Amino acid sequence: MPERHNTVMTGKRHRRGCTGIIAALSFRDLSIMSALYQSSLSSLPLIARGKVRDLYQIGTDHLLLVATDRLSAFDVVLPQPIPGKGEVLTRLSQFWFGRTAHLLPNHLANVPVAAVITDPHELAQLGDRAMVVRRLKPLPIEAIVRGYLIGSGWKDYQRTGTVCDIALPRGLRQADRLPYAIFTPSTKAELGTHDENVDFESVVTLIGRELADQVRDVSLAIYTDSAAYAAMRGIIIADTKFEFGLDEQGRLHLIDEVLTPDSSRFWPADQYQPGTSPPSFDKQFVRDYLETLDWDKTPPGPELPQPIIERTADKYREAEERLTQDR
Repeated sequence: MPERHNTVMTGKRHRRGCTGIIAALSFRDLSIMSALYQSSLSSLPLIARGKVRDLYQIGTDHLLLVATDRLSAFDVVLPQPIPGKGEVLTRLSQFWFGRTAHLLPNHLANVPVAAVITDPHELAQLGDRAMVVRRLKPLPIEAIVRGYLIGSGWKDYQRTGTVCDIALPRGLRQADRLPYAIFTPSTKAELGTHDENVDFESVVTLIGRELADQVRDVSLAIYTDSAAYAAMRGIIIADTKFEFGLDEQGRLHLIDEVLTPDSSRFWPADQYQPGTSPPSFDKQFVRDYLETLDWDKTPPGPELPQPIIERTADKYREAEERLTQDR
């Protein structure tokens, strides 16, 4: 059974609910109501807790990756969970892993979570937040692809006219579409510290030119293919972050999460307007709120008002529905 302080009951349905209403709710409705800030599994050894994910060991070759409902912004983990967020991240990652498998293999294992977690209380705690993955050697970089000028890329461009030493045309506005997608990697920061944008030659120094070329090329290919799909669903993928790992034979795999509201900027196409920071289906909504506070972007993070939490949860769920549901 999850520890009591790890599971937070929230949402309007819970506050108004009665036994009859709760009984009629679907499994997904119930998962929206309960938020998991930190997983607690006794059946597997815990390896690490990241900003969002908890990692458990399964034998020597596999891991259980649990996407909690924690939210990080400006590389700081905020004190409150976003209900249902971890399940959205996991379902979307599984969806995109399937859609991109023709471009690069990924770390998903063909093993159901119920095969490794047999305790019914622990399974209920996880909901759709977990997946079994192969244990690979992660690369020490984050592979960021930008199709639009926003975020730290916009700030760099205002100062230097470049992003990660890539020269861009003069006169671009905030959120302008770039002439072509660009690969702008960053280092992987330790928990509580900030990622640092680096140029391509820094990646070559870290992992070698052949592998750096492969990471860049496949990152651009996955972004281009996925952005075209999302555009048909009314979503602009402004930028995204990929992570990669190597198997024992040195073959590259897509790992961690892929094309989620945590790792990407999703904009509604019908509300897109360059020159401003567009509305989004991702945690940019929270970042924009935090920018209004007197906070220096170092731990501890500030508490979020309940309306911000609820609106963020709604945005994550809408992104999933737009991208994955048949029309």
